[in-house]
Amino acid sequence: MKRSFCGQDVIDAYARIADYVAETPLVHSMYLSNAQQNVYLKMESLQSTKSFKIRGCLNKMLSLNDEEKAKGVITVSSGNHGISVAYGAKLLGIREAVIIVPKTTPQSKVDKIRYFGGQVMMMGQNYDEAHVQGMQYVKSHDYTFIDSYYDDPFIYAGQGTIALEILKQNPQIDTILVPVGGGGMLTGIAVAAHQIDPKVQVIGVQTAACPALVKSYQEHRFYEECESAPSICDALIGGIGKLCYEMAKDYIADLLTVEEETIRKAVAHIINYEKFVVEPGGAVGVAALFEKREHIKGRNIAIVLSGGNINETLMLEILNEQAKQ
Repeated sequence: MKRSFCGQDVIDAYARIADYVAETPLVHSMYLSNAQQNVYLKMESLQSTKSFKIRGCLNKMLSLNDEEKAKGVITVSSGNHGISVAYGAKLLGIREAVIIVPKTTPQSKVDKIRYFGGQVMMMGQNYDEAHVQGMQYVKSHDYTFIDSYYDDPFIYAGQGTIALEILKQNPQIDTILVPVGGGGMLTGIAVAAHQIDPKVQVIGVQTAACPALVKSYQEHRFYEECESAPSICDALIGGIGKLCYEMAKDYIADLLTVEEETIRKAVAHIINYEKFVVEPGGAVGVAALFEKREHIKGRNIAIVLSGGNINETLMLEILNEQAKQ
């Protein structure tokens, strides 16, 4: 299998998954816009699985042959990818979906995996530990592995379909802010946007607690695993994908990191003012606008809200603490 992809692969992915995923709204934000910048929110948190991950999962799973489907599927995930694999298996009639997650995965995500018929296995105290232990399990069992971010071009191309929608919904968009965990969505969006309009600036945003891609490029070292400070962004913790490391630098305009406290403010803002539920990892683009707007020069900015699977206890905690400030 090739270990790179191009804009045409994203176009092909969009045709493959169009009947299965929602074209999520691109909503103008009155509160985040000002006289110099119009800001729009790309609502991937409104997908059926409440995250963008369904795009890459379905693009991959729809490409499987009958023998691969018959084996059942397996993955390692921090939560959202696992939800999408379970949902995709149910949708496509795949008999078994095994989802390996860290023991610290929010209960809301575990519940959704099980709701869609996935078999949950908990391993490790964080994503990197779950990934190491999980991949050992994968190699010793005869399932079809569904990569979450490492180097599968089907996954990357599926995530890139977000850019096709954004630029179709508003051709004036000149800047896209993208949350970065493993980097599949960032790379997919950047490659797709470059094909449509090379002038579009794609900016990746990471939590400062775990800036794996930033460190990789600063230190010229591929961080497949990355230690994290305490973080509420479970979806963004851990290392980055090899394909992201190899390709993203050729397509992205910038990488920003944001502090955990700003991310909490962003979550509260989106719920209180924009009236959408978003998880912390999905809110880092808004946090970047709060914290580093001077680095974001676009006139028409799209911010990808990548997921809405927030733990209820955490959501109430954030709303209560922000209300007191």
